[in-house]
Amino acid sequence: MEIEPSYEAIVIGSGIGGLSVGILLAGLGLRPLVCEKNALPGGLMRGYRRAGVDWPVGIHYFGSFGEGEPLRRICDLLGVSKAMAVERMGQGGPIDRYLFGDFRFDLPEGLEPFKQSLTEAFPKDRKTIVTLDENLRKMMALLDRFAFLAPESATLEPALFVPLREQLAAWGASTGLRMVLSVAARWMGMDDRECPLFYHHLALASYLCSSWRLRGSGVELAELLAARLQELGGILSCADPVQSILVEGGRVSGVRLASGREFRSRRVITAIHPKRALTMLPAGTVKSRHGLRIEALAETEGLFAMHALVDADRQPPLLYNLFQLHGESPEMMTDGVFYQLRPGPPGKTLLIAMTSSPFTEWSPWEGTVSGRRGPDYAEAKARLGGRLLKGSEQLLGCLGKAEVIDCYTPLTLRDWMDCPQGAPYGIQRSLRQLPMMKAIQMLAPPGLWFSGQNVVSPGLLGTLLGSLQTLRQVIGPERFTGEVYQRLAGS
Repeated sequence: MEIEPSYEAIVIGSGIGGLSVGILLAGLGLRPLVCEKNALPGGLMRGYRRAGVDWPVGIHYFGSFGEGEPLRRICDLLGVSKAMAVERMGQGGPIDRYLFGDFRFDLPEGLEPFKQSLTEAFPKDRKTIVTLDENLRKMMALLDRFAFLAPESATLEPALFVPLREQLAAWGASTGLRMVLSVAARWMGMDDRECPLFYHHLALASYLCSSWRLRGSGVELAELLAARLQELGGILSCADPVQSILVEGGRVSGVRLASGREFRSRRVITAIHPKRALTMLPAGTVKSRHGLRIEALAETEGLFAMHALVDADRQPPLLYNLFQLHGESPEMMTDGVFYQLRPGPPGKTLLIAMTSSPFTEWSPWEGTVSGRRGPDYAEAKARLGGRLLKGSEQLLGCLGKAEVIDCYTPLTLRDWMDCPQGAPYGIQRSLRQLPMMKAIQMLAPPGLWFSGQNVVSPGLLGTLLGSLQTLRQVIGPERFTGEVYQRLAGS
């Protein structure tokens, strides 16, 4: 057995959460080792290449990247803002378009335009819209000063931790207004019955602040973050998965890789799915009853995605997202499709269509691995991909010579991300599950911390906020305040 040199921290996983927390540690002089099971770093940022085109998978849009805004300030802290290739969405038009049958709502950029658009669409909801606007502005003010990371650790109002549907009903919101507002819950893989008001307001307010998307597929961002980690002295190890987390004397002591190599550290941060991380611990480290409760946590809904090339002269790229939703109310919403049309190779537009897809739909192939699922699986993907392409044509009109390049399922994401049921947004953050999600950290042995999208929320901003919160736990609040928070809040 080969025992390697010690590191001041070891990070498992090189997605956004793993690379960002590694950069933060390295910037403080705590030389980290970041371990990645795949051949290349980046996780879902990296996407994949088909037909000579890089297709985005993990980052389709994000908010608050304008100068001085929260996400931009975090990326400034990481030292990557200026090198990020981004484009602003909207550009005088909507940032999203919601389609509910014959009803259309265009989501504008900015809190004040949003308030005005809602009032024009739902004049009888004026009082509710005023209250909603006040709530969103309070959330943006909290986010702007990073109150969740402040030395005093501002306590959030209990009213923010009620389900969205319950709060909107208490406000007397009309069915139409509820349907429009419920879309933001879908961004995080939940519906309005499960989504706490806090997460809804955090996602919606930050996206309204300013909205963006990457110019490329995400490969560029993955390589930028990996290069920044190494520039600061961090070490990246790929294509050798972490097999187990070592525990000695009741606390973490390092990791063992599949190759048999062992790396020592008194700090291990797992930026992978918490359920997967807990299986890496020695038997008995976590009490069985606690382990069973964690295993029982519900995942966010699975996704099926179709990627196609269409003629740009028939369908040019759009600087907004399309959401087509079916149902007469949030309670009766049957399904929905998210569309994005992005610049492609000369003469082509990239068409991305995504819809919810329960893991159970793909259970016949649950025991298989990517690339070896057989013709029946390929046919099932082709059928659903064909339906999504047909739906795209019904919505957008003739797409010219449209070609489906690839489709992926929850099984694809399960194998790629090494997470149960391939849930792209991790564990569901329903009000019922929040206490156990917070308890996961307390169940871990000393020296083990969790990072990634399951700490705060999914998305680029949510994951980076989680990295900062994890860093605060690792280095202690006093050092965090003096060396990180002051720079972040004072930007």
